[in-house]
Amino acid sequence: MKLHREGNQIIMGALVIFTTIWAVPMMVTNQAAWVSYTILPVCIIFMFLVLQFFRVPKRKNQAGPNELVCPCDGKVVVIEDVYEPEFFNEKRKQVSIFMSPLNVHVNWTPCEGKVRYYRYHAGLYLVAWHPKSSTENERTTTVIEAPNGKSVLVRQIAGAVARRIVCYAEEGKSFNRNDEMGFIKFGSRMDIFLPVDAEVKVKIGDKTEGNQTILASW
Repeated sequence: MKLHREGNQIIMGALVIFTTIWAVPMMVTNQAAWVSYTILPVCIIFMFLVLQFFRVPKRKNQAGPNELVCPCDGKVVVIEDVYEPEFFNEKRKQVSIFMSPLNVHVNWTPCEGKVRYYRYHAGLYLVAWHPKSSTENERTTTVIEAPNGKSVLVRQIAGAVARRIVCYAEEGKSFNRNDEMGFIKFGSRMDIFLPVDAEVKVKIGDKTEGNQTILASW
């Protein structure tokens, strides 16, 4: 287990803030020292929460050549056929995974392949489970073409708490299996748009593990 590089500044900032909160009462007067000892457990708990949010587990997927893995940890909240207007302009099978602040927030590529399309969209910060969050919230859209010629669209979506999306995709870049494709800070959602004939392997309510759980086969 290691800590993700996207958390370096936040972790250092949190350490400085919590250390200051703990140390200042002791520096004022000896009589105020009890305040420091009272808030110390609270500071430790919050620091632990910050550290666990940026944890990166060691994972290697065992997916077959025509299988896709879930790109993130979370809970499956949507499986439905929808019209995808941004890139495909046709009906696709959408699977959405909601990520809570307690989940691992690394985002992995669901399959190997080349990035054919990438866009960042500024937007709102509706709660991630809101139906309009997929089209109105801050988000990124990445389309990956697999070696078999089929394409998958992956959308990172910011939520009411998540205010920072990091995506490592760019058009023309190739992703291998087990590659990270981004990071979303402090809870949000990912939408995956598959061909309508893809066989989805998860169901509503399932808990997923990024880069481990088989999402679908095509």
